Amino acid sequence: MTLTSASSAESDMRPRAGSSAYRRTVVALVAAAVATFAQLWSVQPILPAIAEGFAASASQAALVVSLATGGLAGFTLVWSGVADRIGRARVIALSLFVATMLGCAIPFAGELWPLLVLRAAQGAALGGVPAAAVAYLAEEIHPADAPRATGLYIAGNPLGGMGGRLLAGVVAQWGGWQWGVAANTLLGLSALVVFVVVLPGGHRAPARGGRGGGARTGMVRRLRAAVTTRGLPALYAQALLLMGAFMTIYNLLGFRLMAEPFGLSQAAASLLFLAYTAGMLGSAIAGNATARWGGHVVLAVSTGLMVLGLGGLFSTAVPGLLAALAVMTFAFFSAHATASAWVGSRAVDGRAQAMAIYTLAYYLGSSLFGWAGGLVYDLVGWGGAVVFASGLCVCAGLVGLRLRHLPRVGAPSE
Repeated sequence: MTLTSASSAESDMRPRAGSSAYRRTVVALVAAAVATFAQLWSVQPILPAIAEGFAASASQAALVVSLATGGLAGFTLVWSGVADRIGRARVIALSLFVATMLGCAIPFAGELWPLLVLRAAQGAALGGVPAAAVAYLAEEIHPADAPRATGLYIAGNPLGGMGGRLLAGVVAQWGGWQWGVAANTLLGLSALVVFVVVLPGGHRAPARGGRGGGARTGMVRRLRAAVTTRGLPALYAQALLLMGAFMTIYNLLGFRLMAEPFGLSQAAASLLFLAYTAGMLGSAIAGNATARWGGHVVLAVSTGLMVLGLGGLFSTAVPGLLAALAVMTFAFFSAHATASAWVGSRAVDGRAQAMAIYTLAYYLGSSLFGWAGGLVYDLVGWGGAVVFASGLCVCAGLVGLRLRHLPRVGAPSE
């Protein structure tokens, strides 16, 4: 009885929405998201310039994105294990520092292969942030407000992605792709400083585990829980398939806009990444929508909206294309915020490992399907790539049917 009361008291001490600690935690995590995704996606709008500079095809240039996201996916489990030992906040800071140092070297790559190696290493370094951030919020914020905080953190993903893409596209127009990357490295460094300065001291000190066999046994147990808890594999599939569809479009968007019938310049084409503002809105409202209607409803509606937005991408008018992009982006980030918060809620034991697997699936989808979408584009053009992305969304919707009877986000896991 005493232990139960103590545990309840500890839970009640965690920051609630509206408190100073809650606001500082959210601001710090949003800054970490900006630093991460500005650097991760900075090359996406300038892929045509990279392809021209290295005499590469669209699918070869897309490897600059795919290898970075693949590196991130491959190291999420590694970072989650480190986070269990040294703490999630320290892992986020270390991850951003290493990635920013690698970002300083990328503009000096004189051939395609060292650029690919550096990008893969930078992606691996950045994996510490998504591997630890949602688990950190689930442990540091009061359970009633954790989905809302997670939605705000996820809103930092499109904020960083959009800011990084716009910054790179505009700067690259005047100074080349190297200066576009350098500008985002400086942005990442500034956001890292904000994270370190603003984040309050942790309440729960989540680092755990010991040495030797006990630590290994604990890791195996948490990994087993992360892959066997009911509903989690279907949520991982949402990340894999929906992110694959999303990245197929955004990897190829610059090629589409700079070709006929649009013929836009590098800077003008980058402006269509303003559609990411819709993603920030989708992320921010996903928590409240999930609390009202349930995770499965939000995921199903979001997936349907993605397919609707993809259908509009056949438009040959800039306003129509921008509207379709906004719908697709809003829907994707709404689905992503819902699924990631649901994983954090369901995975009581092995939460860091579950979030790491979710992140692995998310970026594996970006890496594998983003590259495959480039191959489709090389073979049959933009229309084929859109159909390919739509097929991934349909598959996600079918897998999502397994989530119909899963307890809502915030409900206790079995």
